Amino acid sequence: MSQASVAGQVGPRVILIGPPGSGKSSIGRSLGTRLETPFHDTDAIIEERAKMSVSEIFLIEGEPFFRALESEVVTDELKTFAGVLSLGGGSVMDATTRDELEKCSSPIVFLDVSLSSAAPRVGFNRDRPLLVGNPRSKWQELMNIRRPIYEKLATFTISTDEGSPSQISQKISRRLFELEEVSL
Repeated sequence: MSQASVAGQVGPRVILIGPPGSGKSSIGRSLGTRLETPFHDTDAIIEERAKMSVSEIFLIEGEPFFRALESEVVTDELKTFAGVLSLGGGSVMDATTRDELEKCSSPIVFLDVSLSSAAPRVGFNRDRPLLVGNPRSKWQELMNIRRPIYEKLATFTISTDEGSPSQISQKISRRLFELEEVSL
């Protein structure tokens, strides 16, 4: 679907939420191409604004600084961006962000993933600030806390355990078109 066909829509065409390793960035890029609309990743925007990586922000400025910047970026994107928007995995933990997501009319897709599928994607040996220590245990802990929030915010859920980003983006686009037909 082109931008022209969603003229009048306020906010993103679709919002992707989910834990690290769920494929928000790769699926988001594929979905943007499929829907002929731009793709934005809030973590990439944060890194651009801060002129450092997410890991460096956590290390140098701390998590509270990162979360404040993240909330600001998400709020801005929800008001000004009309494409496919991928949110950082922990962004939904912020009350302001949750409130903004609940108020927006954009479909929200929870990209669900199991630990066994997330592990090779995340590369638990890479620099993930919230997964320091026992990364698998920390990931599961975060997911146990976040899952109810992801599920509550989601318009629908798609498992990313199997299939390529292209195949999963195709499933998402089908569901989006079904939603649009129902609302017409």
